[in-house]
Amino acid sequence: MFDAQNIRKDFPILHRLIEGKRNTYMDTAASAQKPLCVIESISKAYLEEYANVHRGSYWLSEKATENYEDARKTVAQFINAKTPDEVVFTRNATEGINLVAATFGTCHLKKGDEILLSRAEHHANLVTWQQWALKTGATLKYFDLAEDGSFVMDLFLAQLTDKTKMVAVTAMSNVLGTVFPIKQICAAAHKAGASVLIDACQYAVHKKIDVQDFDCDFLAFSGHKVYGPTGIGVLYGKSDRLSSLQPYQFGGDMIDRVTYEKTTFAEPPARFEAGTPAFVQAVGLGAALKYVMQFDFKEIEDYETQLTAYTTARLQEIEGLKILGTAENKGGVFSFALAGIHPQDIAFVLGKEGVAVRTGHFCAEPIVNKLGYTSLTRASLGLYSTKEDVDELIKALRKAKDFLS
Repeated sequence: MFDAQNIRKDFPILHRLIEGKRNTYMDTAASAQKPLCVIESISKAYLEEYANVHRGSYWLSEKATENYEDARKTVAQFINAKTPDEVVFTRNATEGINLVAATFGTCHLKKGDEILLSRAEHHANLVTWQQWALKTGATLKYFDLAEDGSFVMDLFLAQLTDKTKMVAVTAMSNVLGTVFPIKQICAAAHKAGASVLIDACQYAVHKKIDVQDFDCDFLAFSGHKVYGPTGIGVLYGKSDRLSSLQPYQFGGDMIDRVTYEKTTFAEPPARFEAGTPAFVQAVGLGAALKYVMQFDFKEIEDYETQLTAYTTARLQEIEGLKILGTAENKGGVFSFALAGIHPQDIAFVLGKEGVAVRTGHFCAEPIVNKLGYTSLTRASLGLYSTKEDVDELIKALRKAKDFLS
């Protein structure tokens, strides 16, 4: 049985008082807190096993290299890649998406081609492909979601054509919580002759990733959202796709041979990891994913489904509060507006009560504007979230409403 109360013991920061109050952390969608094992793995890497990787024939360098490549193997296991060579380490998901856009865009996009996104994309996906459409002359298209935020296959298929070369979509919206049917999207896109890139930043926190089952061409996520450190992300690419792309950054450790006249490049993933990598952060990410993989993902999903339903019901108790995104089977992300009260004012009062939430457009300004707002408040769940957290959120919201109305 999944026990979030017991899991909280693994996260030291959750035991710290905030403004003299219980630490009610409900901003995991922005960045997750870290279990002690991750913090200790990073400390050990610096204290006991630190040296540059891939370059030394002495013990420290060999050990650091071993740890770095072990982390790659752990990521491959976490996402069910066929081989660790399909895992490229990046700074974050944003860099992974930019890497695909720069390499794929240079090779495969031209005037008359189409790139298809959903209306609910994070800026990291939307702006990147928007700019590459401008560079290449390709047409950027969007498909709509239902009024409640649900994915509607017919709306997607209506925009998918034989001109579509790339479908780039989130697996779970960071505003609406909508979970996209990735396997079906990939099947339809491939049938139309398009490649697929998945932004799995939110999905990786809540649901099991299986890139072989999805049959996606590329998938990206950030370490800091899945209980790992900042400064490290993952780009998955099918072996044949990565091998067909040329590097977009150049420097050390990504070459085969260099002369004054010519350079040949290493095979993936090294081809896409120019310069000294964030190898200590990779070790921390490996520890985070091992921590998550000790649990049964089905139990995690069942627990979060119950907690999502509980949170939705409790939020609906507050008069004047509107939840944006109420799709069936949505994930644990709750963007909401409270009539007559600015989100920043809500967050200030909640913060004084020890409740951490997010405000703004969450780097997804177009969808927030489309919903009729310039700013919202967002609460979000993680492994360590409990009904007590939700109850503290509701209590603080009632206080904010009484104080600010």
